[in-house]
Amino acid sequence: MARERNLTILSSEAVTILPNGQFSMTQKTLEGILQYGRFWSNPITLMMERKRTPDDYIGQIQVTRDDLPFKLEVVDFATIQDGHAFDPNAVVLASAVHQQNHISQVCRAANIPCIYLVEYSLRTRKQIVATNTKNPLIRLRRNLWQDSQERKQRRSIALANGLQCNGTPTYENYRTINSNSLLFFDTRITEEMATTEDQVKRRYAQREPDRPLHLLFSGRLIKMKGADHLLQVAKQLKQLGIAFKLSICGEGDLTPMMQRQIADQGLSDCVQMLGVLDFKTELVPFIKENIDLFVCCHRQGDPSCTYLETMACGVPIIGYDNEAFQGVVDYSKAGWLVPMNHHKQLANKVAELSTSLDELKDASLKALSFARQNTFEKTFNRRVAHIHSVIEQAEQVVPIQPTGIPALS
Repeated sequence: MARERNLTILSSEAVTILPNGQFSMTQKTLEGILQYGRFWSNPITLMMERKRTPDDYIGQIQVTRDDLPFKLEVVDFATIQDGHAFDPNAVVLASAVHQQNHISQVCRAANIPCIYLVEYSLRTRKQIVATNTKNPLIRLRRNLWQDSQERKQRRSIALANGLQCNGTPTYENYRTINSNSLLFFDTRITEEMATTEDQVKRRYAQREPDRPLHLLFSGRLIKMKGADHLLQVAKQLKQLGIAFKLSICGEGDLTPMMQRQIADQGLSDCVQMLGVLDFKTELVPFIKENIDLFVCCHRQGDPSCTYLETMACGVPIIGYDNEAFQGVVDYSKAGWLVPMNHHKQLANKVAELSTSLDELKDASLKALSFARQNTFEKTFNRRVAHIHSVIEQAEQVVPIQPTGIPALS
């Protein structure tokens, strides 16, 4: 009979212990663990490192340990040097970050199944460095560190029993060094939240022919997400004489600058900033009912859940050809790719689509079809099934004490 396994998740995010004994963590972290709980029938343990001061971040929440439906342990990952840190019946889901490079070796020595979750390829990590680092010497040093981390990460992944890849960039990069790899696309859209083919067709049938094209961006308003290019696209569209409206949902350090530019550049008649909308009750219904096209100027290939969530609303995406979005377009056969940082070319393509409603409708239906194949429930079912398959394979192997770590370039 298979043993009851404790799903032990090592988070890539840190937690702050507050003076009142509560814990400050991101809403996303909490929701992610709760989601595992919907599909994992056995106990769950969440391990997080401690952060001294909480982030000044709108997604930060306070929780009490006793109120959590899982076990929370605050640890220093560097102190995990043998299997005693884990339940002997654990299956460990570790994050591919430098603090956890040694976890697969620890688990192998203790005969504990280990799976890595990886989201950022080396190329994406270097794109983030390039976006956030102006000083060329500091940028060089950070890139060299990323090269070193990549070598260590590849060794860790090769030692693990399995690998779960969020998005195509990591899947294409690492599946060759771990044969038990799973590709998934991150999303918060459930079956009931997704729109239907009939609703998309009805939206286009009822659309007035002369209605301005309604564009959307939602997410953090930061340079890494290309938010600074949104108004450049809007300005170009206005110069081309295109009737459009651009709704921008979200906040970030670029918010004040963007608000000033909208006023200074005379864009108030076609660009509106709506702030942060509640995802389920405000943002998703707004997209379903109003949006024709999502404009995505992401400068790096992180596996943003924005892609699948937008597509599940029956809305296609035009964006820069970062490797994550490129993978989504390749798999879904929906959307349009524009060379990185070419905001004028992006605007020109939007202008072209404004007179091609049939093309927009076709892309909307293809996008929806792909998203419905990858809803939250289907994705988590596949991920949990993958964890069970890794456990079964590990239990069939006669435990052998490892003699060393394979050398990988």
